[in-house]
Amino acid sequence: MNTQKTIISDFNFELPYHRETMGTLMNGYIADEMGGGDLLSPQQQIELVEGLRNHPKAIAILAETDGKPSGLIVAFENFSTFSVRPMLNIHDVFVVPEFRGLGIGRLLMNAIVDKAKEHKCSRISLEVRHDNTTAQKLYQSIDFHDTEPPMYFWRKYL
Repeated sequence: MNTQKTIISDFNFELPYHRETMGTLMNGYIADEMGGGDLLSPQQQIELVEGLRNHPKAIAILAETDGKPSGLIVAFENFSTFSVRPMLNIHDVFVVPEFRGLGIGRLLMNAIVDKAKEHKCSRISLEVRHDNTTAQKLYQSIDFHDTEPPMYFWRKYL
């Protein structure tokens, strides 16, 4: 029986603990096999926090389990020209490895769905690696599906 207690809350970038936690969790995500890239330097962590804090449509949600940072979601509100309503794009979802399998990802996803409903969004979008079947199963279990017709995710580095 799981007796761990998980609390889900919005990141408060005015709190030093939340600022530090964002950098730590993002570096954990980058270092994860489903992440990728170079770890953020201390300066980049500061820039990340400031960038999110100053972005007018950023949403960041923190999971803490037994007082320890256990996961996060970072999302951005955008506007759908087709539905003529806001929409939400989930950019990052990460659960610390030692806390996986406890339902924290589901709690975070439910929190972001609630946030999208509060903002009267028409939909939520996200990208998921084709080899991340664990995340895909979670997303499918809460009614996320591939688009019809299927779409590619493209990018151009600048």
